[in-house]
Amino acid sequence: MKRSVFRPLLIAVASVSLLSMTSCSNMDHTGQNMLYGGAVGAGLGAATSAAYGGCVACGAAVGGTVGVASGYALDQAYYSR
Repeated sequence: MKRSVFRPLLIAVASVSLLSMTSCSNMDHTGQNMLYGGAVGAGLGAATSAAYGGCVACGAAVGGTVGVASGYALDQAYYSR
């Protein structure tokens, strides 16, 4: 029987997202936005890599890096007004 790649991936992404959202209560806005961006980016990067048959860890690393940078940039743009 062939196992689906998406079920364990979905469970991992949901667990990391839930953990990251609950650990932000004492963080400032910049840290929260960077963490959210990194979690979403890592999840989307891993899912995209898995869907196209690439390196899932590489996709998660690249997606997380882009997500953290995007979270920081959006936070700075929003709070500098």
